[in-house]
Amino acid sequence: METLKFETLKDLKSAGFGGFVKVGELKKDLSAVPPVMGVYMILRDSSQKPEFLVKGSGGFFKDKDPNVSVADLKRNWVEGTCVIYIGKAGGSRSDATLRKRLSQYMSFGSGKAVGHYGGRFIWQLKDHDDLIVCWKTLSDKEPEEYESFLINSFRDIYGDRPFANLAK
Repeated sequence: METLKFETLKDLKSAGFGGFVKVGELKKDLSAVPPVMGVYMILRDSSQKPEFLVKGSGGFFKDKDPNVSVADLKRNWVEGTCVIYIGKAGGSRSDATLRKRLSQYMSFGSGKAVGHYGGRFIWQLKDHDDLIVCWKTLSDKEPEEYESFLINSFRDIYGDRPFANLAK
């Protein structure tokens, strides 16, 4: 697979990612998101240090508090990259689409108890509505395999997984 850089939005555009829509806009309207399988990333395009909230906007899915300590958030932060979360939608084991999965993610971030507990750290960023979502549609690759490739490539560069990726 290709070599990727994760520093800037330009790097991701060069790698074939599209969209680049603010989270605040996607919460209102998901029509720009294609109803097909693929991978997506949450990006923070700011040189300012992140500000973390003690209590974020994420929903309590299965009565689990999505919030963690500010110390945990600071420990997970990765410098030198705009990528803070990598996710997947669809594939041979799931009929989810990018639009459906991002709809769940935006609903979770709006406080609803929906199944998108992964990536929950972004909802404790003060500027979460200004974060940017990009995606890449996939027709010839399994989203789960490509997501793993992206996270492993990220880890090879930064020594850790993206800020809000907690499982891989």
